[in-house]
Amino acid sequence: MATVEESFPRGGTRKTHKLEKSFQESVEQDNLFDISTEEEPTKRKKSQKGPAKTKKLKIEKKENSKSIKEKFEILSVESLCEGMRILGCVKEVNELELVISLPNGLQGFVQVTEISDDYTKMLNEQVAQEDPLKDLLRLPELFSPGMLVRCVVSSLRITERGKKSVKLSLNPKNVNRVLSAEALKPGMLLTGTVSSLEDHGYLVDIGVGGTRAFLPLQKAQDYIQQKNKGAKLKVGQYLNCVIEEVKSNGGVVSLSIGHSEVSTAIATEEQNWTLNNLLPGLVVKAQVQKVTQFGLRLNFLTFFTGLVDFMHLEPKKVGTYFSNQAVRACILCIHPRTRVVRLSLRPVFLQPGRPLTRLSCQHLGAVLDDVPVQGFFNKAGATFRLKDGALAYARLSHLSDSKKVFSPEAFKPGNTHKCRIIDYSQMDELALLSLRTSIIEAQYLGYHDIKTGSVVKGKVLTIKPFGILVKVGEQMRGLVPAMHLADILMKNPEKKYHIGDEVKCRVLLCDPEAKKLVMTLKKTLVTSKLPAITCYGDAKPGLQTHGVIIRVKDYGCIVKFYNDVQGLVPKHELSAQYIPDPERVFYIGQVVKVTVLNCEPSKERMLLSFKLLSDPEPENKKESVGHGQKTGRVVNVGQVVDVKVLEKTKDGLQVAVLPHNIPAFLPTPHLSDHVANGPLLYRWLQAGDTLHRVLCLSQSEKHVLLCRKPSLVSSVEGGQDPNSFSEIHTGMLLIGFVKSIKDYGVFVQFPSGLSGLAPKAIMSDKFVTNPSDHFVEGQTVVAKVTNVDEEKQRMLLSLRLSDCTLGEPASTSLLLLSQCLEELQGVRSLMSNQDSVLIQTLAEMTPGMVLDLVVQEVLEDGSVVFSGGPVPDLVLRASRYHRAGQEVESGQKKKVVILNVDMLKLEVHVSLCQELVNRKSKKLKKGSKHQAIVQHLEESFAVASLVETGHLVAFSLTSHLNDTFRFDSEKLQVGQGVCLTLKTTEPGVTGLLLAVEGPAAKRTMGETRKDSETVDEDEEGDPALTVGTKKKHTFVIGDILTGTVKSVKPTHVVVTLEDGIVGCIHASHILDDVPVGTSPTTKLKVGKTITARVIGGRDVKTFKFLPISHPRFVRTILELSVRPSELEEDGHTALNTYSASPMEKIKQYHAGQIVTCFLKRYNVVKKWLEVEIAPDIRGRIPLLLTSLSFKVLKHPDKKFQIGQALRATVVGPDSSKAFLCLSLIGPHKLEKGDVAMGRVVKVTPNKGLTVSFPFGRMGRVSIFHVSDSYSETPLKDFIPQKVVRCYVLSTGDHVLTLSLRLSRTNPETKSKVEDPEIDSIQDVKEGQLLRGYVRSIQPNGVLLGLGPSVVGLAQYSHVSQRNLPNKDLYHEYLPEGKLLTAKVLSLNHQKNLVELSFLPRDTGKPDVFSAPLELPLLKQKERRIETEKQDQKGEKKEKNNQKRKETKNQKGQEEVKVPSKEKKEPQRPQVKRQDKRERQESGNEQERANKRQKTGLAEEDDSGVEVYYREGEEEIEETKVQLKGRLTKPADMPRLQLSSGFIWDVGLDSLTPALPPQEESSDSEEDEKPHQATQKKKSKKERELEKQKAEKDLSRIEQALMDPGRQPESADDFDRLVLSSPNSSILWLQYMAFHLQATEIEKARAVAERALKTISFREEQEKLNVWVALLNLENMYGSQESLTKVFERAVQYNEPLKVFLHLADIYTKSEKFQEAGELYNRMLKRFRQEKAVWIKYGAFLLRRSQAGASHRVLQRALECLPTKEHVDVIAKFAQLEFQLGDAERAKAIFENTLSTYPKRTDVWSVYIDMTIKHGSQKEVRDIFERVIHLSLAPKRMKFFFKRYLDYEKQHGTEKDVQAVKAKALEYVEAKSSVLDD
Repeated sequence: MATVEESFPRGGTRKTHKLEKSFQESVEQDNLFDISTEEEPTKRKKSQKGPAKTKKLKIEKKENSKSIKEKFEILSVESLCEGMRILGCVKEVNELELVISLPNGLQGFVQVTEISDDYTKMLNEQVAQEDPLKDLLRLPELFSPGMLVRCVVSSLRITERGKKSVKLSLNPKNVNRVLSAEALKPGMLLTGTVSSLEDHGYLVDIGVGGTRAFLPLQKAQDYIQQKNKGAKLKVGQYLNCVIEEVKSNGGVVSLSIGHSEVSTAIATEEQNWTLNNLLPGLVVKAQVQKVTQFGLRLNFLTFFTGLVDFMHLEPKKVGTYFSNQAVRACILCIHPRTRVVRLSLRPVFLQPGRPLTRLSCQHLGAVLDDVPVQGFFNKAGATFRLKDGALAYARLSHLSDSKKVFSPEAFKPGNTHKCRIIDYSQMDELALLSLRTSIIEAQYLGYHDIKTGSVVKGKVLTIKPFGILVKVGEQMRGLVPAMHLADILMKNPEKKYHIGDEVKCRVLLCDPEAKKLVMTLKKTLVTSKLPAITCYGDAKPGLQTHGVIIRVKDYGCIVKFYNDVQGLVPKHELSAQYIPDPERVFYIGQVVKVTVLNCEPSKERMLLSFKLLSDPEPENKKESVGHGQKTGRVVNVGQVVDVKVLEKTKDGLQVAVLPHNIPAFLPTPHLSDHVANGPLLYRWLQAGDTLHRVLCLSQSEKHVLLCRKPSLVSSVEGGQDPNSFSEIHTGMLLIGFVKSIKDYGVFVQFPSGLSGLAPKAIMSDKFVTNPSDHFVEGQTVVAKVTNVDEEKQRMLLSLRLSDCTLGEPASTSLLLLSQCLEELQGVRSLMSNQDSVLIQTLAEMTPGMVLDLVVQEVLEDGSVVFSGGPVPDLVLRASRYHRAGQEVESGQKKKVVILNVDMLKLEVHVSLCQELVNRKSKKLKKGSKHQAIVQHLEESFAVASLVETGHLVAFSLTSHLNDTFRFDSEKLQVGQGVCLTLKTTEPGVTGLLLAVEGPAAKRTMGETRKDSETVDEDEEGDPALTVGTKKKHTFVIGDILTGTVKSVKPTHVVVTLEDGIVGCIHASHILDDVPVGTSPTTKLKVGKTITARVIGGRDVKTFKFLPISHPRFVRTILELSVRPSELEEDGHTALNTYSASPMEKIKQYHAGQIVTCFLKRYNVVKKWLEVEIAPDIRGRIPLLLTSLSFKVLKHPDKKFQIGQALRATVVGPDSSKAFLCLSLIGPHKLEKGDVAMGRVVKVTPNKGLTVSFPFGRMGRVSIFHVSDSYSETPLKDFIPQKVVRCYVLSTGDHVLTLSLRLSRTNPETKSKVEDPEIDSIQDVKEGQLLRGYVRSIQPNGVLLGLGPSVVGLAQYSHVSQRNLPNKDLYHEYLPEGKLLTAKVLSLNHQKNLVELSFLPRDTGKPDVFSAPLELPLLKQKERRIETEKQDQKGEKKEKNNQKRKETKNQKGQEEVKVPSKEKKEPQRPQVKRQDKRERQESGNEQERANKRQKTGLAEEDDSGVEVYYREGEEEIEETKVQLKGRLTKPADMPRLQLSSGFIWDVGLDSLTPALPPQEESSDSEEDEKPHQATQKKKSKKERELEKQKAEKDLSRIEQALMDPGRQPESADDFDRLVLSSPNSSILWLQYMAFHLQATEIEKARAVAERALKTISFREEQEKLNVWVALLNLENMYGSQESLTKVFERAVQYNEPLKVFLHLADIYTKSEKFQEAGELYNRMLKRFRQEKAVWIKYGAFLLRRSQAGASHRVLQRALECLPTKEHVDVIAKFAQLEFQLGDAERAKAIFENTLSTYPKRTDVWSVYIDMTIKHGSQKEVRDIFERVIHLSLAPKRMKFFFKRYLDYEKQHGTEKDVQAVKAKALEYVEAKSSVLDD
């Protein structure tokens, strides 16, 4: 210590004194031109002579200005030296280096290895193991632009181009090398990097030898929350730390990084700083010693002096400094040799730890004329004064084109020069200029300025084998690849090009981020006048351009354009003549002229042709076609012709078009509008038949395609079929046919050849799982156009019935029926022309004919086959239903009625029903309604019989061409009752009356069962119940009998009684008390003998319960009960069999009553649970009343099992049906304060949601009640049918007021309420900050909605600091629904007024119109005047507001926007009809929503501007994210899981607004006009900005389209992806799965093999993943042999054990247990030392329930494994026993192990876990009691006590918890007493 004390006080002061002198003198004599190296030591000597000289210097007043100026010379690269410590600011962060801005316009670089030793070590580890380390952050994550860092100059070197490069280091070991452990004092501010993470904090590397610096966790907490987003600090993170305390003489220091401590840290004399160890970035208190025009000299820390150059004075105080003034300064740098200290007085540096905020200047790249010089510095450069008064600086090297022509005289203050802004120095907040002519005239300043496709000039730098490097501008170089040096391939480029040559190139690709520039010198491309294709969107069909062939294949050529855009020229498009071998004709690098045929930007696919469109080849082709198509004999598309059938082929008819016999083809599906009639017509049309009115669909050289669909023919003849895209507009209804069906939708073609896509989402009103269930190829459909893209010639269509209605369903249904029957009649006439008598007879048979037939045989299924018809071979059959219960035997004669003739199978369907055979002759009225019973079903119509008369009636099953799909529950069944309206009263030639079906709700279940719906589909079809029904029984209600359980169903049990009589026990009659969740029927096992009591009898046919007095009771199925209470003497009750209808039975239940019911099934279509309360009482539980949990509602089938007992509350009877309505979540009353589940039915933009509840109740959710935290797009996540949890706020009127706020619906979560509820003006406080949505723009200000009925007004003077010249612009920048923060300025409760302010000074948020608007700031005076004016208008305004307020409070409506009228009549109150106002707004909103979604907008789209002008860069970032999100969204839709290649670009802009409500569309069109009007009045500058914005948006969209998150849709997409990430096994596996979906097994194998070749050999895990996938593939689709081969190869290439284990898992999952067992035995031989194998095998055996084998495996394992592994293996096996085997045995194993190893706490811990999971509470407590009495280390005991306490807290009572605490206390006391002893 003595030496330290000696050296510090005395040496410190003395040294400083000398240095001060030496510095002053050396600076004084310094001269730029005559300084020599020899002088330096002599100067030093002089300065050391003594104090006399110093005094003399201080007295001297007249120092000439030159020496002063030299003294304040600013820094230049030459004045830096190695070891110099300097403060810098991070300017740019790259992957491997930081660019640092230094003072005085300098810059340096920090390499990634110069951050800290620990970080470098981790980097080396990562390189060694080649896997990214989890905790290693990249440089961009460690540093951000604007951070201030302390650096040390590590080297100064001259680059290849002769420039000086400054290399810096941030490594604390280098920066703080000047400090020693003894020098560390509390309060010092140091920088360091995180070295490692410890339990209680972080070790920080501060670079001081012999010192360990520790940062406790609590000291880091604030920093982590505020600056690190809550993430832990990572190794390498750069910190500013203050020393809190120093221990053991600097050996250990404790740090703090709290913002308050760091920002206020000041270097003081107590900290004993010396000139040797002063650090940049320290803040000191100083005194001005001298003021000069070039800067200040300061005195600080008593002994030291330093300089402040003019760049670092505080800008606001320049010219006000005086001697002895006290200031605070920050040290910028310390020169290690001359000891010159430079400081800064800029306020930004005086709060350490704060980053610099201004990082760039807005006019970068601007050329400025006549800029005056401010000052000139010999060694550094010159400063200039810009027009806005700001200073700018040019380095010496940028003052002239070369040193030779440089003259300092030109830079006298006041001289003017032309210069260009080339950069910005963050440290000085100065623009950096250049006066070099080459830079001023340079076409481009940076890579960002270069556009792809532009022509640039450059100089050849070097010529390499791979191409030529060309210098473009000052800093930029580009590469011309070898292939692009000329139109032909060059072997010796050096002969044509020489270094220094000026060349003219065209940019092929420019990537500013990667600083990559690729160009071409091909003359054809450089001079080409054709448009360049720089993105797939540019490629319009028919466009001609130049490209370069990059690959020639046997299938064609691949041609590349700009920006890596490429397309394919297929073989047939290479030339007019056929080219068999393209590789001989074309070569790589050839420039070609191509025509675009087709382009799909979404898939990045383009088809091209070398056959240019101007070629005259079509004429030649016409001649070559020859005979049939001479002029005038061509069939045109859309022409209606007659044709003659030539022959039948597999898919249709070959026909000749009359009169010229032109060959054509008519496909089978195109023969009729009815899908079923096509094959019929095909069957009976013969060669030679003529068909009339046939339409030509398409015509090519060899192929004419025809169509005979009447609806298409009539639409073409009626002129309703548009011929071109220009004629199509949204909302049109068109008739077409299904061309093809894909997973994602249906393509529909129209007669003119145009086609469109109907996406899955709008294909049907029903949920579409598989499009092919709904439509078939060739089917006629009606489509509504929802979206047209003329550019891409695409349209989107809707096939929903709700969109495509053609008229009344009844009339359409009748039309379809009569058409269908007419066609069938046509088929009959074709059949009657046949020679066969059988066929002619069939043609004459019609429904309704009565025949006398003989029964031939009765088949097993109960149907009857007859013979004895008019023709011997005729097949006539009656189904089991149509036997009508008659006893029939072979040979019997029967009268039957024909129901239908099957003309394909040549069968006749007949019925024996007496009502049909003996029809009543009763006069029927047209239009009368009748009950009928379905007798026969065809594909498109049904035949029914009228109940009253027995007449046969036909009715259509469809009411529309698109109405083809029925869920099973909607399908009609034979025997079902329907309600029909007659349309004809006489059976025509068809033999049937025509009718239309009434509503489906009027259908009844069975023929004679109309009044009872208590039948069960299960029981109806339960064969066990129908057997033995012919037997009579003699039982009566109340009898006790015994029987045997025959079968057990979830809701009933079938019992066989004596003599084969059948009985049934319902689930409700098995137990007296049914536990909820159990299934009572499982209590009875098949074969069990039971005693039961008869409680009723059910009719076999009607399934009605009959009274005992009924004559048919003796043939009933007995209903039994085995309830113990029923079996007692007088305990039984009979079922009520006398009540007239089920309706009366359910009236005994009242609302609120709790009942036990049994789940019968979940009806997916109707979304309810069907339950049974008793055998004759059924109920329904709507899905929304089953649970308040979203999880349950999503998968009800997982929560509820069929047969399960449920406890439900009666809500009320369903009046229309004989059902009880039940709820599982209590009485569903929907009173104030209730929480209930509802479904969104409508989303109203900017208003809110409409929600529906079961039983028709509706509610509304205001936009303010959607969430506790408002957002820009509050309704984005809500779509119709979404389930939401709602809180009922009020129940006024018929509509409920609801809230979806989490704080209401789930208050237990205590979620943070960011935006409080505001229901009245009472909820608003003055001075409060609130958020709200813009309602409208009024003449006197902006209206902001604060709550459902509370609105505030911000006067224009309180909206923004900037004044918009035109009030209309407010509409544009503050659209309705925009989220804003406002401060409440005042409240007027009488007038119900809230006055708001959006100004930044009030809200603390950025201005609502941020800087890029370039609007003039409102001057204070103007603002005052404006406010006064508005106050004068006060009375008028308040009246208006009063009115407006009232209407708002009544209806909660929003204000209207009047875009164009506001200008003319600003004072006129806006009174419009309320409904119109609403509609116009929703139109606006719709339009705006549409615009926002169309991301690829044209220039005039104002939503682009909107994005640009919002709150600065954050806003732009947000939009980027939104765009990304929006673009990747379609990828999540199921439609992208393709099995085929092509996908139309659905999703982005089309699906959501595809079908706007009818009335909105007109308004949105009107709305566009004022919008265009405002467009015209925009200034040139605004238009320019918008243009730039649109371009930026486009480029952003392109980037998003290139986003890796986009889902691949085709093999090409996958190829592109695996090229970019060849080592990603996930991509390869997805690629394999893509092929497997299309069942292309070989392709999937090929992909796997490719993956194994492509993935780097270092990526072992990635390769293993592919091997496992290949094993899986072979296991599923290959043979045992192929699997073995792959397995053997996998074992060679990977760690064998891993492969064995994976294959064993594969076998087990695919249930190949034998193979798995054999494989495990192989593994046990080969890997007997691996405990994992033994454990896996043990688990495998236990899962197979082979406990004994598993025990033997454990014994073998213990024999084979080393002793140290035994305990772990035993414990693991015990765990497995617990989970999969016998818990008792598991306990025994644990007990055994613990008796041998009582101190193995890990085993105790596992034992406790397992017992908690699988054992009883008593067992758990017993174990805890044993553990806490063990003699273990206190730390271990503490652990067990804590676990015991946690367990009791969770499972025990307060008493138990106290008991554990008492035991813990007892233990501690016992321990301490032992210690005392």
